[in-house]
Amino acid sequence: MAQRKNISEAVIRRLPRYLRYLSEMHEHGVPRISSRELGERMGLTPSQIRQDFSHFGEFGQQGYGYRVGGLLDAIRHILALDQQYHMAIVGAGNIGQAVAKYRNFREHGFLVDALFDTDPELVGKTIEGIEVLDWNNAGMYLKKNPMDIGVICVPHEAAQAAAERLIEGGVQNIWNFAPRDLDVPEGILVENVHLSESLYALAFRSNHRDMTGS
Repeated sequence: MAQRKNISEAVIRRLPRYLRYLSEMHEHGVPRISSRELGERMGLTPSQIRQDFSHFGEFGQQGYGYRVGGLLDAIRHILALDQQYHMAIVGAGNIGQAVAKYRNFREHGFLVDALFDTDPELVGKTIEGIEVLDWNNAGMYLKKNPMDIGVICVPHEAAQAAAERLIEGGVQNIWNFAPRDLDVPEGILVENVHLSESLYALAFRSNHRDMTGS
């Protein structure tokens, strides 16, 4: 496989899209696909697809296309979905519970091992077979049970403190649903999911179609 250097954020963001489209085609029994056909489905040019894949190796043959199953396996490997990740969710409210209940994550190796909250009405309850633990005891728990990913599903004002406690507990990767940007040390990876920003962008596009070309 080709050496992976200087891969742009745009390419990284397209990889999950490739995974989704290829998974759908595989489920429908499509054996092969060309870069042109894949591009038509995804709204990309064939050259863009070939350029994206060239960062990671050679997956197809000219005039022959890509074997869907093989390319799907390669994308899974590139995304490191052929291994397991242990996750701790901070905040067992609506968003935290939705993440815990989403079965697709487990199918792709993302295992929710712990749920934390400060609400006495939630602590001790069981969600998807996982007991909600007291957030005040998180530090000790995380040191005894290392986590690959910390999922922050708390209000804006509690997010930074949640991130700091996760990091103190050895967590180096954070999936942040809180509506704020986090201040973290170098080497800590943060992926933000700002739901409101996405919704507001949709509202703008809906009311300014002449400016967006939609």
